[in-house]
Amino acid sequence: MKIKKGDKVKILSGKDKGKTGKVLQVLSAYDKVSVEGLNLLIKHMRPRRQGEKGQRIEFPAPLPLSKVALVCPKCGKASRVGFKYLELTVGGKKKRKKIRVCRKCQQEID
Repeated sequence: MKIKKGDKVKILSGKDKGKTGKVLQVLSAYDKVSVEGLNLLIKHMRPRRQGEKGQRIEFPAPLPLSKVALVCPKCGKASRVGFKYLELTVGGKKKRKKIRVCRKCQQEID
């Protein structure tokens, strides 16, 4: 996945276009992300017991992954994400580590 939990993203389209927020959860099976404080929906809850009041609960609904762009922590711009492999030597063995890279400034994101 190019976007992970905790990343700062910018909304590209919809009612919250242009706003930024932190990713709360990533639903990889559905290609959706839930962003803190954005795309809020209201769910009406019925009272469970007698004498209890009903509630209106606001919650962030998942957005399609294609409608958000990662905000680079280094340059502060919304950009696409690329990948790069780093060659590491651990205990005499060569290993490749895959890292995310900002396409605008070419800086590591992880």
